[in-house]
Amino acid sequence: MTPTRPTPEAAGREQGCAEAAGREHAGTGAAARAAGQGPEGHVADAVRGNWVDTLAPARTRPYLRLSRADRPIGTWLLLLPCWWGVGLAAASTGPRPFDIWIVLGCGLGAWLMRGAGCTWNDITDRQFDAQVARTRSRPIPSGQVSVRGAAAWMIAQALLAFLILLTFNLPAIAMGIGSLMLVAIYPFAKRFTWWPQVFLGLAFNWGALLAWVAHTGSLGAPAVLLYLAGIAWTLFYDTIYAHQDKEDDALIGVKSTARLFGDRTHSWLAGFGALGVLLMAAAVLLALPAGGRQVVALLGVACFGLHLGWQWRALDTGDGECCLRLFRANRDAGLIFALFLATSLFL
Repeated sequence: MTPTRPTPEAAGREQGCAEAAGREHAGTGAAARAAGQGPEGHVADAVRGNWVDTLAPARTRPYLRLSRADRPIGTWLLLLPCWWGVGLAAASTGPRPFDIWIVLGCGLGAWLMRGAGCTWNDITDRQFDAQVARTRSRPIPSGQVSVRGAAAWMIAQALLAFLILLTFNLPAIAMGIGSLMLVAIYPFAKRFTWWPQVFLGLAFNWGALLAWVAHTGSLGAPAVLLYLAGIAWTLFYDTIYAHQDKEDDALIGVKSTARLFGDRTHSWLAGFGALGVLLMAAAVLLALPAGGRQVVALLGVACFGLHLGWQWRALDTGDGECCLRLFRANRDAGLIFALFLATSLFL
């Protein structure tokens, strides 16, 4: 399948968005230099005033930026499927005291593995990042961190995450090790397929399988359905995210679903959102018997779907700020389902 050609009107909106983004980036940098605002090394798409820029020791900031500690949305998107997995498993078989550690351990592990994955991504993409307005301020292309230093930081994060993984049962440990190939492949997907978001979904939602196994000791069909629901969700939110860079991606030859879908993006997103909701509902129905827990979990699925519908209606693919805002809003979408699952445990 080849990317669709945008209409002249859509092309005009996209060009205007790119020009506006360029003016905003240049203007922000100039204003910061002139007024002394914003610490040295601030990354363009990080929220100003974040804790890395304001509180972290200066020597640690480039490495924390490599880990995207100044942009926590990715950690949330990696963590939430883990919480879905342990929440659905606990609702299915009954909660256990060790589930508290699964929740906390997944939180720490998600932070570390997201950091290691992003560091690996920045090592492999450093030449591309230097050519894209939104990413050229990242630590490696901007010269804040060497490739060797980044590699050492990546290994340190991965080793710490592995120590946490060792506290889970053997099947979960095996699941965790099995995810490494997906993490390694993802940065290269944009070079050979128009669907790199699929590879991101495969890696980012692995925690739904791992956390289910950490609770139950074996893989089950509800976990697989939840995993597939997460992949559909990733296709939804990361296509939105990719629309920020579609002009630069076209210039340097990077593929994405945003470029592939073009002005048909809304139709595709509607399909991904509906598929995610249906698969999530199927996971709940298969895992939970009829009763209060099932009803509460299904209400969580419905609210999750309503949130995706709100994003779909609000999306303007020609507005980079809108795309980034809606992408970040997916933390709330994922939390909605996780909180409903947690609530169901009290029934």
